[in-house]
Amino acid sequence: MQNNKNSALNPEFFIARRLIKRNTGNFSDPIIRIAIIAVALGLIVMILAIAIIIGFKHEISSKVIGFGGHIQVSNFDNNYSYEVIPIEQDPALLRQLKDIPGVKHVQSFGNKPGIIKTENDIQGVVLKGIGRDFDWDFFKEKMINGSILQLSDTAISNDILISKKLASLLKLETGNDVRMYFIIDDLIRARRFTIKGIYETGLEDFDKMFVLCDIGQIQKLNSWESNQVAGFEILVNDLKNLDQVANEVYTFIPYDTNARTIKEIYPQIFDWLKLQDMNVIIILTLMILVAIITMISALLILILERTNTIGLLKALGCKTWNIRKIFLIIASNIALKGIFWGNLIGLSLVFVQKYSGIIKLSQESYYVSVVPIQINFFHLLVLNLATLLITIMALVIPSVIISAISPVKAIRYE
Repeated sequence: MQNNKNSALNPEFFIARRLIKRNTGNFSDPIIRIAIIAVALGLIVMILAIAIIIGFKHEISSKVIGFGGHIQVSNFDNNYSYEVIPIEQDPALLRQLKDIPGVKHVQSFGNKPGIIKTENDIQGVVLKGIGRDFDWDFFKEKMINGSILQLSDTAISNDILISKKLASLLKLETGNDVRMYFIIDDLIRARRFTIKGIYETGLEDFDKMFVLCDIGQIQKLNSWESNQVAGFEILVNDLKNLDQVANEVYTFIPYDTNARTIKEIYPQIFDWLKLQDMNVIIILTLMILVAIITMISALLILILERTNTIGLLKALGCKTWNIRKIFLIIASNIALKGIFWGNLIGLSLVFVQKYSGIIKLSQESYYVSVVPIQINFFHLLVLNLATLLITIMALVIPSVIISAISPVKAIRYE
């Protein structure tokens, strides 16, 4: 009884539903199936493209940030040199920085360029000193052998962490002793270190460059006081607020220091990542165009196939807009089916890759060993709504042909 009442109140929906049920076996039936498949395939490709690009950008960004933090505070005269002018660890300044909204963590660091020499090989590196305040979350996930550094305030550790790339180039293993050479006051000085662990991030340029050690070693090599460091690395809670937090940091630091974001320190990497957004836009545009063209073709065929029905409805006094609504409802039904199957298959593929990592990549070429996946449900919602709205809006165009159909000619049309 309720269904009959709803049908009486919504005759367009009633007629559209009847036409959909009676469509089986007609010429337009395979065309409709193709339209549903086209919408589904387009949405699958768009979901995968967005998930992969967001995942890729997240992975690369997190690796770069793992080596340098989100924001670096250092002496204004340092520029981009690894031979730096130190700044003092002011406890009051550190408290102010930690209290800035959006700041997650603040840690000190020091750098010293040097050379690792073995019996047969030699490699230039940057010795990066870290303290007990260092956030190990990133490197704990990247350790493949040995363990992270155990640092204390009472004694300076001789342990270091090197990358798998360096270990392979220099034929070193965990537990090996290595000698590093530094230029200090125009003289070559040597220091012996013990390899505590080996890490691998996949960023070859960074892996070949950085060796982690106790910041006390950097202070000794540079003849710094115990309260002097190269600078501070600041980690933020949300990368979207990076520039805002950086501006806040800049207002607290002394006049002779500078605050630079990781995007300013490594602009070439983040500019390259930004280019990936253009690839997504191109893919989304092409897929939506394919879906629109297929849907328009399907609707035109439906209109031509139902010309007699259109003429009969017009002869019975049905307005042109009401008839157009009938076919738009049919087209929307097709689009919704395509969107349903597109989401079901697309999200299934996304979750399979995310939790199994079945599709591998060459880490040397792509900086990651598996295809990275990052799911953003807000982006997914916007993608579905945009696909539905754009498709329906485009379908209004072919439905205009209904207004040109003459009732008398349409009824006699075969």
